[in-house]
Amino acid sequence: MDVKVILGGLAFALMWSSAFATARIIVASAPPLLSLSLRFFLSGAVAIVIARAMGQSWRLSGGLRGPQARAVLIFGLCQNSLYLGLNFVAMQWIEASLAAIIASSMPLIVAALGWAWRGERTSPLGVIGLIVGMAGVALIMGTRVSGGADPLGIALCLIGATALAIATLSVRGATGSGNLLMVVGLQMLVGAVTLGAISLLFEDATVVPSLRLALAFLYQSFVPGLAATLIWFWLVGRIGAVRAATFHFLNPFFGVAIAAVLLGEHIDRLDLVGVAIVMVGILAVQISKARV
Repeated sequence: MDVKVILGGLAFALMWSSAFATARIIVASAPPLLSLSLRFFLSGAVAIVIARAMGQSWRLSGGLRGPQARAVLIFGLCQNSLYLGLNFVAMQWIEASLAAIIASSMPLIVAALGWAWRGERTSPLGVIGLIVGMAGVALIMGTRVSGGADPLGIALCLIGATALAIATLSVRGATGSGNLLMVVGLQMLVGAVTLGAISLLFEDATVVPSLRLALAFLYQSFVPGLAATLIWFWLVGRIGAVRAATFHFLNPFFGVAIAAVLLGEHIDRLDLVGVAIVMVGILAVQISKARV
């Protein structure tokens, strides 16, 4: 990894982690699913326009039954609708720092499901990292629940992280090359349509407008939504998916720190211990993958 890769990885982790604190701002003043649907529509439309300007094709490899179409559908539903939708709903009741930590366990869930479901080889270091990481998440959740955190909100975040892990395993390597930004834009539109329909059926569309809400929405749309995605694909193309995913070990720390600074969320010593444990676990899992 050279300096550009390290800086890009740090930027990606920082952008990804910042999504939780800004989402907490949004759901305090607007319906979570409607807000997320509009965010996906804006991000997806911009991504498609940029993709077309870059000469990328609407046509997906293999047609409507091919791997890219499958990636658009599965990620649109599992990542955008389930993972992010459930997180936005949950953050009406739990703090952004807790949601960020649970979401950060996704690489650990991928490793566990890959071993149990697909029989993927796991080294002793990976097994240790998996156990340590999950123990750290359990420690944080336990202290937060005892401190009054809503169990339903925690459950929704866990279901969301599991849905994303299953999607990651299901379409691993299916995005292909040549029109990645188009694939990203289309999957965002899938999320926009799905969440928009659910919002119309179940949500009250009342919005309390403010400059803080507008800035958080725009930030969500263009920084975690688009910029982080572009940096991620650049990292994958430069150093590969496994090594790029190593930067996920920074997400628990960044997520907690940003929530504390931006929202004033209280972080106690056990939270910091748990975050350190989770970071070590994720890093161990990713290092073990890189060696396999």
